[in-house]
Amino acid sequence: MAIAPYVPGRSTADDGRKLVKLSANENPLGTSPHARAAFDAADRSLDRYPDPGATILREAIAEKYGLDPLRVIYGTGSDDVLHLAAGAYAGPGDEVIFVHYGFAVYEIAARRVGATPLVAPDKDYATDVDAILACVTDRTRIVFLANPNNPTGTFTPRCEIARLHAALPKSVLLVIDQAYAEYIDAEDDDAGLLLAMTEPNVLITRTFSKIYGLAAERIGWGYGAAPLIEAMHRIRLPFNVTTAGQHAAVAALGDTDFVESARAHNATWRAWLADEIASMGNHGLRAVPSRANFLLVLFEGTVTAEAAYKGLMERGYIVRWLPGQGLPHGLRMTIGTEDETRGLAAALRDIVEPRN
Repeated sequence: MAIAPYVPGRSTADDGRKLVKLSANENPLGTSPHARAAFDAADRSLDRYPDPGATILREAIAEKYGLDPLRVIYGTGSDDVLHLAAGAYAGPGDEVIFVHYGFAVYEIAARRVGATPLVAPDKDYATDVDAILACVTDRTRIVFLANPNNPTGTFTPRCEIARLHAALPKSVLLVIDQAYAEYIDAEDDDAGLLLAMTEPNVLITRTFSKIYGLAAERIGWGYGAAPLIEAMHRIRLPFNVTTAGQHAAVAALGDTDFVESARAHNATWRAWLADEIASMGNHGLRAVPSRANFLLVLFEGTVTAEAAYKGLMERGYIVRWLPGQGLPHGLRMTIGTEDETRGLAAALRDIVEPRN
């Protein structure tokens, strides 16, 4: 009962009205047409279980990134893979570390297996490697680190990731949650996947729910050393990725044009929205620099985050208010379509700069 349940992003107002949903970091461009076609064409024999080994999915991931398919783990979203890591590596008496303002699932995963969660202080909403290392004890089993981080959008460069890994005991598993990795330019890659390919105590996790636009199918994957993956398979639920979902994910991986379009759209409108928030800075608004597909906007003036959240809802927009994650003064805003993003900014300005 010490577990605070995960609260998903809402899509409706308190009175049931359907709103412009900018609360769950979904892809505003939808889904790759190739992925949708593959989903529609997949075998729909509902009486047959899907391939329990997710063979076509593992092989497609391995081919794209130059990996060993036998070292690919898969799950019902990357959340599932995070839970598998906790189940394989931690238990009662152990400690699991994650950063302040980290992804809510880390604490749930730790408590679910009876481990003690430890929260490392942040550095202006970003990951502080030294603070993480200061939390390490002989009971530490896992360090969870999202990069970019959710819900702040902050990014830890490869030199800091490497420094963190080098300083951790070999008995500690470093889990690098890369749910938003595809929004990062190639030259800024944090090299987490390379560490997972070469080091025995690193696991990376990724998802098809964000840039690939397959949130409804819940498909995640991870990569790590063979013994780690074998342990995770022992507790993985069987048949955990649907038949149609596997085919859609394989097609999504191959549609590089769609991914590039989504990345470019996100970069353009994230920057635009950040500028709009900056122009409201005299009203106490501040956007934390983000490398993901959302902005965390802080309300440090007379208008509170709660008031803005309710005001946006009245105007037809739903974002994510985060009091449960220690951010009662913050709203996480997904980057939407051009019209949605412009509308959101106009609605927000109307709240903080009301007309007489």
